[in-house]
Amino acid sequence: MTSKYPHRTGTKAVQFIDSNGLPLNGANVTVRQTETAVKFGCAGFEAIQTVNGLLEGDEKISADRRISFMLEIFNFITLPFYWGRFEPEQGKPVTDITLKAAKWLTELNMLVKGHPLCWHTSCADWLMEFSDEEILRLQLERINRDVTDFKGYIDTWDVINEVVIMPIYDRYDNAVTRICKREGQVGLVKKLFDQARSSNPDATLLINDFDMSTDYSDLITKLLDAGVCIDAIGLQSHMHQGLWHPEKTHEVLERFSKFGLPLHFTEINLVSGEIMPAHIGDLNDFAPEVWPTTPEGEERQAKELVEFYKLLYEYPLVEAFTYWSFTDGGWLNAPCGLVTREARKKPSYDALYDLIHNEWRTQDMTLKTDYNGYIEVTGFFGDYVAKSIEGEVEFTI
Repeated sequence: MTSKYPHRTGTKAVQFIDSNGLPLNGANVTVRQTETAVKFGCAGFEAIQTVNGLLEGDEKISADRRISFMLEIFNFITLPFYWGRFEPEQGKPVTDITLKAAKWLTELNMLVKGHPLCWHTSCADWLMEFSDEEILRLQLERINRDVTDFKGYIDTWDVINEVVIMPIYDRYDNAVTRICKREGQVGLVKKLFDQARSSNPDATLLINDFDMSTDYSDLITKLLDAGVCIDAIGLQSHMHQGLWHPEKTHEVLERFSKFGLPLHFTEINLVSGEIMPAHIGDLNDFAPEVWPTTPEGEERQAKELVEFYKLLYEYPLVEAFTYWSFTDGGWLNAPCGLVTREARKKPSYDALYDLIHNEWRTQDMTLKTDYNGYIEVTGFFGDYVAKSIEGEVEFTI
């Protein structure tokens, strides 16, 4: 464990005192890791429907089971804030139902992230009636409102999504592309980050993109030079056309590691059915009505998922993994889920569970205190509880 992942492990000395205030000498102490420091998560959009009782019958039963499976494996859940869906009518955001889900997840010790605060896709159509100046004002006000409203429940945000393509996006006219052209990429991103930081100084703020080319890394260089305070870099990896070759993954990791910032793999997808044809340039252009999972595809998905996660885990700066489609039929109707719509766990679920909760987690142990009442615990970074006859001690490695 420690030789393969030295950047993920450490040692902590913990002292036990008896009821007389003296070191507890020669006592057995059981040690259990209660949480890992690494963020392992998924897009948990279904939680909003489940928590707010918006489903009925068999659909509700399946959704409840899927959510229970999600909570068994992950500690990091992403909730949706696509402006066009979050506020379909100006002044009427769906804050109540989203906040209820965020509070519920937080009470279950989940870290919750909001995605995204600004994006040209899924933008609010009603913005189009405003001038560019007013659109920018409304965008900043939206950030202030939502970051403030969710403070304490959501303190991690994708501030802007896919800004590399934003100023040249031409599939349809939209308000955000307009202000990106007007302000420029660096100018817009700086204003958005400054507003988010002002609204919650303690928040973890990400830039997020699917473009893994040098265009993205060059943009990050410009943003940092302009004083944009980026807390973590979001890297998408929608692998509908097959697993990234290890050489590509290493190259991406090496290039973005040079910034010295935490790396979040924000949108990991692997298909468990037929692979999307290689000639498709834009993944959005392939969304069949029926795209089934297959036994062969599920075995491939599990194998490739383990391979990809292990490669990422070897890099010290990778601190968060978000699998994007927990359930089949999510983005593009693809069979990318770890579970089916009927709440059947796929082999990929079990394989990932084994990585997170067995291979990458310190297993329960019993140690004996020394003459001075100390035990020395070596294990994966995270939270622990140690129990003796005199009580328990919580600590972090």
